[in-house]
Amino acid sequence: MSVAERRAHRIASDAEALEVAAAQAAALAEGAAERDAQRRLPHAELEALSASGLLAITVPAGHGGAEVSARTLAQVVRLLAAGDPSVAQIPQSHFVYLNVVKAQGTPAQQAFFFGEVLAGRRLGNAQSEARTKHVQDIRTRLTRDDGGYRLDGVKQYATGALFAHWIPVLAKGDDDELLVAMVEAGAPGVEVVDDWDGLGQRTTASGTVRLDGVAVAAERVFPHHLTFKGPQLHGAQAQLLHAAIDVGIADAALAEAVTFVQTKSRPWFEAGVERAADDPLLAQRFGELALAQRAAGALLDVAADAVDAALAHTTDDTTAGASIAVATAKVAADRAAIELTNALFEVSGTRSALASLGLDRHWRNARTHTLHDPVRWKLQHVGRYVLNGTPPPRHGLL
Repeated sequence: MSVAERRAHRIASDAEALEVAAAQAAALAEGAAERDAQRRLPHAELEALSASGLLAITVPAGHGGAEVSARTLAQVVRLLAAGDPSVAQIPQSHFVYLNVVKAQGTPAQQAFFFGEVLAGRRLGNAQSEARTKHVQDIRTRLTRDDGGYRLDGVKQYATGALFAHWIPVLAKGDDDELLVAMVEAGAPGVEVVDDWDGLGQRTTASGTVRLDGVAVAAERVFPHHLTFKGPQLHGAQAQLLHAAIDVGIADAALAEAVTFVQTKSRPWFEAGVERAADDPLLAQRFGELALAQRAAGALLDVAADAVDAALAHTTDDTTAGASIAVATAKVAADRAAIELTNALFEVSGTRSALASLGLDRHWRNARTHTLHDPVRWKLQHVGRYVLNGTPPPRHGLL
């Protein structure tokens, strides 16, 4: 039993969740550059995150959780990402698969897994596969076997799996229906390989999961295909957290730029000022950067509010509107993260490029995380919705 499991705090409200997240983010920021430079995996940091109670804030109130709003959850992830986006990305799938438990779990399944999360246990992710036709070409199989199931396949980009107590595995059943199997970490036939070597998000350990004849009890399987039979928010809730990570990266880059220019930069001689911070051209550029960062943050709030409204009144129209709002926020967050992490060097000058400072991690993190799914397709769906009223597809990635 881990430290987190023995003393996981139980957060009681949205306000407390934000307060705890701010404290966790400050602690994460202190060691983020060093963890990135050394690729030191954040085992201790995740134990602290579990112990803080933040990973249980979406557990329904009826099961003892805080059941925070989508807006609060997005702000929590944004705060954590400003501290260390690698750590913030690890529980993204934890919250996503908790939503699967909420949507498709039986009362017994919900009671069990909500109890696990309240105790400080973490859900990981084994969803994506490489060398297939596309992201939804799932070849991992869950076949019926002696009253239960047998699980076989290989997953990659499995963010969170290395740190998880339970690994949710996306698989196809005997009838090609989409299922989620909850597999306990360390179960026979499960191998989690730390082979992630991304240029950014270096400590997410988004490596490979191999599944060889893994026995899965029937009560650990969820009919995920039913999620997409009617109005749903699975994709919008997942993408909202990705947008929050990007906004958090932009927040951190702007804060780093402000501090650097105020304390380390020399003014350009033509500006005729004593401090770089008094250069009117730099002030102009910071105004442009602040506009991008604040716009992305505002759109994140708008999207979160749309998700909350759709959760309260779930229809085809409300869920479509929420998906479009989240897609809009994700595009803005993507652009803000890339622009601000690049401009960090532009406004700070030559010294900011010293490897010893580790400021390049912000750009590498933004560039890596924003590759998660293409925003060009989000713009397509936003445009079709605005121009022709075409509702977005229910494929769980929007």
